Amino acid sequence: MTVGGGLKRTPWQARGLKKTPCAVAWALIYAFFRDTHKVIRMKFFTITAFFIMTISTASAKSFHLYVGTYTEGKNTGKGIYRSTLDLETGQLSDAVLAAEADNPSFLQIHPSRRFLYSISESNGTGYVNSFAVNRKTGELKYLNHQQSNGINPCHLSISHTGKNLFVANYTSGSISDISIRANGKLAEPLCFFQYEGFSVNPNRQQSPHAHSINSSPDGRFIFAADLGTDKIMIYKSNPKTGSISPNNPPFVKLKPGAGPRHFTFHPSGKFAYVINELDSTITAFSYNSQSGNLTEIQIIKTIPEDYNGSNYPAEICVHPNGKFLYGSNRGHDSIAAYKINAGTGKLTFIEYEIADIKTPRNFCIDPTGTFCLVANQDSNSIVVFRINVKTGTLEPTGCKISIPKPACVRFL
Repeated sequence: MTVGGGLKRTPWQARGLKKTPCAVAWALIYAFFRDTHKVIRMKFFTITAFFIMTISTASAKSFHLYVGTYTEGKNTGKGIYRSTLDLETGQLSDAVLAAEADNPSFLQIHPSRRFLYSISESNGTGYVNSFAVNRKTGELKYLNHQQSNGINPCHLSISHTGKNLFVANYTSGSISDISIRANGKLAEPLCFFQYEGFSVNPNRQQSPHAHSINSSPDGRFIFAADLGTDKIMIYKSNPKTGSISPNNPPFVKLKPGAGPRHFTFHPSGKFAYVINELDSTITAFSYNSQSGNLTEIQIIKTIPEDYNGSNYPAEICVHPNGKFLYGSNRGHDSIAAYKINAGTGKLTFIEYEIADIKTPRNFCIDPTGTFCLVANQDSNSIVVFRINVKTGTLEPTGCKISIPKPACVRFL
């Protein structure tokens, strides 16, 4: 690559990186494999990325983390907060306001870790905000915002290339694909899809309600869970433009009244899981990475059979080692843990963890797989559990901090 004056820039300089061992490693890998077949190159980069990330996180002693909150009503937050997790003790530093924002109830970190994006969940026109991240201090600097083209945006994800942001609008039942500029700012949406339809629940399913949007492990397909129509919409991603178009078939249908909310993949890329908010279940799928198709293999409850109270599952997450899956219950107020069968992808129940948990809207596992941080929306706290990597159980640490109306946790 040449710039003004014809000077040649090294790959790490072209990407604005310092000449660190990891940066040099990436540069050498890129130079060696840039002319190989795209599929081989993608698989190699995925394996290498995991290897380099493992080396980096293995030596880390702490992680910055960010917490999105609700800012409307009584006893609410002011925006996005930051804290630091000690990887030896599980202690969290006191929360500090990182940036003011309106209802930043869901956050996502850019693959480069240089930028953070948040939704502004609003009954009017919703927005997505962009911030620059100071990786040493964790401080955020506001960059710009872009309309989500819908009402009450509730979830977002970022493409593997870092060039596209996908946002789901709950109330209006729509999704948008927004371009990300090289400086982290958001550009105009590339495409927009408005859903139609309904399902069997008269209170929650009279219209579409897009509740999450995620990329496949290789970035070729995009999946949007629509709570209102009991569908997971499937899109193909154009690798050149980043725009998306309906797959064939364009969706997979769930059990009527399930209410799919959040969706995740297994690290192997062979299986996927969706947590269903309206019937308190998790649906497991086998995944065809060539066609993008999902095939249902199991439905399992997130609450005890004898529980008769109201319950609304929220978040779902697979442990980095691929052996365990966790889901949060609001109402039963618990984190449900399951063992994953490596061969079939099916789930076996392990336990319900209830210690100090109240309305767990969101939770997040740190990159090393050591701790699980639970955001208790109604008790205004972040609670830390140590994960037993042999059994999958969550062990209370007694560590927690106060944050008003926490709704999302993300690690830098």
